[in-house]
Amino acid sequence: MGKTKILSREKISQEDELPNDVPIRHPNRNVDKRNDASRDNIYKGKLQSDESDKNRNEALAETLTDKVPIELPSLISKEILAQLKEFTSERCITIYLPTHASGMEVNEGHDAIRFKNALQQAHQQLTHLGHNEDAIKQWLKPGYDMLHDDAFWTRQSKGLAVFISDGYCRYLHMQQEPAENVYINKSFALAPLISLLTNPEYFYLLVISKQQAKLFRADDYGMTEVKISNMPDGVDGTKRMLDKSASTFRASGAASNGGANYHGIGGGNPDDKQNIAVYLEAVDDRLWEALLNKEYAPLLLAGVEYLIPIYRSVSDYKHVWTDALTGSHEHEDIATLYPKARAIMQPYFEQRLSNALERYGNQSATPQTSTNLAEIIPAAHYGRISHLFVVKGEQVWGTFDELTNELTVQGESTGDNEDLFDKAVTNTLLTGGEVFIVDSDKMPAASTMAAIMRY
Repeated sequence: MGKTKILSREKISQEDELPNDVPIRHPNRNVDKRNDASRDNIYKGKLQSDESDKNRNEALAETLTDKVPIELPSLISKEILAQLKEFTSERCITIYLPTHASGMEVNEGHDAIRFKNALQQAHQQLTHLGHNEDAIKQWLKPGYDMLHDDAFWTRQSKGLAVFISDGYCRYLHMQQEPAENVYINKSFALAPLISLLTNPEYFYLLVISKQQAKLFRADDYGMTEVKISNMPDGVDGTKRMLDKSASTFRASGAASNGGANYHGIGGGNPDDKQNIAVYLEAVDDRLWEALLNKEYAPLLLAGVEYLIPIYRSVSDYKHVWTDALTGSHEHEDIATLYPKARAIMQPYFEQRLSNALERYGNQSATPQTSTNLAEIIPAAHYGRISHLFVVKGEQVWGTFDELTNELTVQGESTGDNEDLFDKAVTNTLLTGGEVFIVDSDKMPAASTMAAIMRY
């Protein structure tokens, strides 16, 4: 058996040397370096007349990379997360920034200014860690290329994540706003990305009126419209279809589903009720053919009150949400509509956490649960955790040597250790466990980390 060694949590200055028994976790695994085919002369400036300075600048021009920043999908997958996790190098720079898609901040270049400040902060940290100016410029060049791309800063969303190392640069636009941070380590900081994978819940919102139907896809971070081609053209369009009702009504018919008596329509004549039913059934058919036959996500209905029961009666989709967003919403924009829909769907977003907390409570008196960091960190590495709970924003720095099973906890980042919470969360996700990053009052126990073990 290996041993677990917990060092004091007292602050360790960045000048202090690590204990001799702290291992270097990984060799360099930067496989992208072999793809660097071109070099160019950057940071040229005016060369010093001194011959030694001239030689130094020429050597620098030969070694600086021209690596083009590559965008990662905003809907990050476990495969991409695994690639980022496995990448290690002498120095890995991770930058997280809140950004803006529109408004004064875009017009006045606020996001670019903040990114420039982040690059300067990274430069200072790298200098403090003892790296020479030439190496720092080499590492940060892709970031400065992004900074000087004016068009790039007009295409932002709620957040930006950038991962830079020697000959390597990846970035992604985040759908949620991250805390502004710069991390320098031998691997990338991934915890702020985890919520993209740990909050998989989403739902559909269907806004219906007698004139049109619009579908939206929403998650914990926002909502976008889903364009469905060949949608029915309102109730008026269905009137021309009534002569062909035998081919448009399903074999079961709206009436056989209890749709013959539509409550709440008031003084409307039977023809109006039938037209509405035919129209909404055609909407449901088109959604089923285009999308919903492959889905299990809830469908929230939004519309004036009398339309909701009609749609329910003709719908073949088995996951129409019990509650509805009543009223006239067809002309509302997404910024107004999303908070209303999200509030109604709050119980849906809480279901998974509630079930996990109940499971933890049922097993809290057994060895299947733990709040012991010295047990949880190795268990996450070896894939033993089924459910992991972590307090939002927490960090614990140190190292874990998988060869000796030795855990060392330190007071702060030294540039050569790791965020152990970050690693535990990432490892749990990549080995099929569920992760919940929550406020402290939502934790199942009085701890910054808790876990349910598979075995």
